[in-house]
Amino acid sequence: MDLTISFIKEKIKDFKPEIGIILGSGLGGFADEFNSIAVPYNEIPGFERSNVQGHKGQLVFAEINGKKVVMMQGRYHFYEGYSMQTVTYPVKIMKKLGVEKLIITNAAGAVNKSFNPGELMFITDHINFMGTNPLIGKNDEDLGTRFPDMSEIYSKEFITKSENIAKRLNIKYQKGVYAATTGPSYETPAEIKMYSILGADAVGMSTAPEAIVANYCGLKVLGISCLTNYAAGVSSNLLNHQEVIDTANKVKDNFKCILLEVLKNI
Repeated sequence: MDLTISFIKEKIKDFKPEIGIILGSGLGGFADEFNSIAVPYNEIPGFERSNVQGHKGQLVFAEINGKKVVMMQGRYHFYEGYSMQTVTYPVKIMKKLGVEKLIITNAAGAVNKSFNPGELMFITDHINFMGTNPLIGKNDEDLGTRFPDMSEIYSKEFITKSENIAKRLNIKYQKGVYAATTGPSYETPAEIKMYSILGADAVGMSTAPEAIVANYCGLKVLGISCLTNYAAGVSSNLLNHQEVIDTANKVKDNFKCILLEVLKNI
């Protein structure tokens, strides 16, 4: 970890990020719009490549609306064969760089039948169906306690501020529970029915690991899902990743507007 930090600091000099953003599938274009320092993952010691369509694979450092921000332009996924430690390593690095607040975004399927593709959902909580936990293994006491409380992973304060922003901008939004699965196959209709019964409103293949580690590290978290499709069985449509990318592109303006205002207010 020390080698990673020293390498990044050499690249960014005296830039000290205070807010981190993880940009999910189809949402990475947000980072392209600012004067920035971009460091590809494959150049950073301890980082790996991100190989999924819609994930550029670099850390982007920029000042946005007066806030110093580090963005993950693309993330690692457990389904790519990476360990949970690799998936969440960048969150720990953000903490070490001085980040105190983290915005996690993703593309997700709508489980709740009253939600629609193209809407944004502020995550109120999650259900980890990934079958493992990123905190398994030796604990680093410098980062967090062995048994961290998970009562409020997603900051209620940040959710309220985001809701007020969405209302002011007249952007339709939802609030709900995110179910995290391993992927890479989409869920079956029976699984989606089960997730719905258990209280999930949306489903995806990321976010929970990063959110768990962020909370463990003492970061305040805001989670935003871009609902890109109906989950299996909610509609008759077959699922494909291109639909995820296409829908995310359609709502990127709403996403950008909310994210810019959120950065001002958190």
